[in-house]
Amino acid sequence: MAGYHSPQLDVEVRLNTNESPEPPPAEFAAAVAAAVADVAWHRYPDRSALGLRTAIALHHGVEAAQIFAANGSNEVLQTLLLTYGGPGRSAAVFEPTYALHSHLSRITGTKVAEGLRTDGFALDLLEVERVLRSEQPAITFLCSPNNPTGVVDPRESVRSVLELVTDIGGLLCVDEAYGQFADHSALEMLGPEVPLVVSRTYSKTWAMAGARLGYLVGPQWVVTELEKVVLPYHLDAATQIAGTVALAHSEAMDQRVARLVEERGRLMAAMTDLDIEVWPSGANFILFRPRPVPGSEVWQSLVDRSVLVRDCASWPRLEGCLRVTIGTRAEDDRFISALTEVLT
Repeated sequence: MAGYHSPQLDVEVRLNTNESPEPPPAEFAAAVAAAVADVAWHRYPDRSALGLRTAIALHHGVEAAQIFAANGSNEVLQTLLLTYGGPGRSAAVFEPTYALHSHLSRITGTKVAEGLRTDGFALDLLEVERVLRSEQPAITFLCSPNNPTGVVDPRESVRSVLELVTDIGGLLCVDEAYGQFADHSALEMLGPEVPLVVSRTYSKTWAMAGARLGYLVGPQWVVTELEKVVLPYHLDAATQIAGTVALAHSEAMDQRVARLVEERGRLMAAMTDLDIEVWPSGANFILFRPRPVPGSEVWQSLVDRSVLVRDCASWPRLEGCLRVTIGTRAEDDRFISALTEVLT
């Protein structure tokens, strides 16, 4: 099988991996450096990551026992599949969506039960019901805002899927890696007996892709099972410190998100003036399909101009599509200038 990789090329403008174009505040870096200086490197880190989990729980208004933290949200998803998936079980996905949901399912021996979204990439609730009733998946994945399309699933749709998942005795995972860019969250649907978990990451909105830190919020009984499966001491001391310190700078994160949302609107307006198909986005990226020039040719022509975006042709139903991450104003101007030159 092929691995999951995103090309990392030596270019001047890199807009292909949905990273934050801005670093965290300098005060954050200074506080982390000071705290790391006191780490007892000859000792294992806190196995339960209780300090970090308590801080995340306070941020979301839940209990620490409802938080599971790991090395990026991908390890969260992998642990979820190691716990609830495996041979003889299945996981439902609705394409096109985040490729790691199906990729991690397969490498954990979990069958992938695949459904399709509508032509506009919205959830088709009749299709969801068909897949869930026929396949009885142990885990159902939704990604909202969806990657790579940027679509935000409406509250009512997520609630309907949750009702179906509850009815078949499964577990719903809503992947909110880009959740802070949207105007609502599945976190509001959590409950002690509700079979729902929400995964988040520090990589995007917290501008901490280098830390590799993600977490899950859910019922305590799910977190208890995940802790039985995850490797011991999997979350190192420096990462726990960085994640805890970051939460003291949530105002800076909110401001950064607001700036990116404003810049997304500006970039979207500029792109709609070109001969391309553009999909509305609730995330920090925009999916588009060039015309009449093939997407693969546009991708290479942008690389030739030292601008890197993501070629999404390998995703189901996204032939010819590209995805651009929202960058700085200067980076986005460089992208628009290069794209205009390629298409005209």
